[in-house]
Amino acid sequence: MPTFTALTTLPGKAPAEALGEAMERLTPEPTGVGVFEIEDGSGLWEVGAYFIEAPDQAGLAVLAAAFDAKPFAISELPETDWVAKVKRELAPVEAGQFFVYGSHDADQVPEGCEPLLIEAAMAFGTGHHGTTQGCLLALDRLDKAGVKGANVADIGCGTAVLAMAAARIWPNPALAGDIDPVAVEVAAANVKVNDLDGRVTCVVAAGFDAPELQAAAPFDLVFANILKGPLIDLAPDMAKNLQSGGYAILSGILNEQADEVIAVYADNGISLTHREEIGEWTTLTLQK
Repeated sequence: MPTFTALTTLPGKAPAEALGEAMERLTPEPTGVGVFEIEDGSGLWEVGAYFIEAPDQAGLAVLAAAFDAKPFAISELPETDWVAKVKRELAPVEAGQFFVYGSHDADQVPEGCEPLLIEAAMAFGTGHHGTTQGCLLALDRLDKAGVKGANVADIGCGTAVLAMAAARIWPNPALAGDIDPVAVEVAAANVKVNDLDGRVTCVVAAGFDAPELQAAAPFDLVFANILKGPLIDLAPDMAKNLQSGGYAILSGILNEQADEVIAVYADNGISLTHREEIGEWTTLTLQK
């Protein structure tokens, strides 16, 4: 079955969200609509939708004009077994002592590593993205420097690969929170398949705003692999929930955005100790 996409951009969050809502009323209906900020400092937002039938081009043109958006770019995608494609293209990743792999590569897990199994169908946050890989390398670096986290939180956890990595190498449990309930379900499934039940607890949370996180604070290590804007917004709460001497590992930051994030966290008493670039992404290790 063919799949069609329709994509446009326009300035401003509110107009973009309104356009996304309007697209849901099209006929044929889209199977999914997404609204995302373009993290390049332009102030533009991308609005896109997937269709299993050819979309109404005239209707899309009217919506673009009504919301002062660029004309929609409409594409037909070839039929693809996406899980099989991901399995072919996502080779195992080594990040320090950690080895991130899918079940199709279980025979490649080397001796002496800390294995983390993430299924291909749950590919967001598998370790193949430079942000997740950078966080794993930062954790490995802290561990080799003698840091032993006793109270760890993973904010915006996605698949919970970072919380699981900490639970693999340190004796105390970790907390993993995400604002998306579906992500939390994925995280819990990954925890179970990695035999880490009871070692990693997954909760629905916006930042630190969950009873489990509030009860466990302050933390001596917090991961936050999200995006520049939410990271900046999180800085005051990070300062409140990170204990003195504790570390924050931050990513989801484009290289050119890193200085701004560093400055905001420094203003909140959390200073840079290490900075690493992998491709276009930067991972920051900071200490309160």
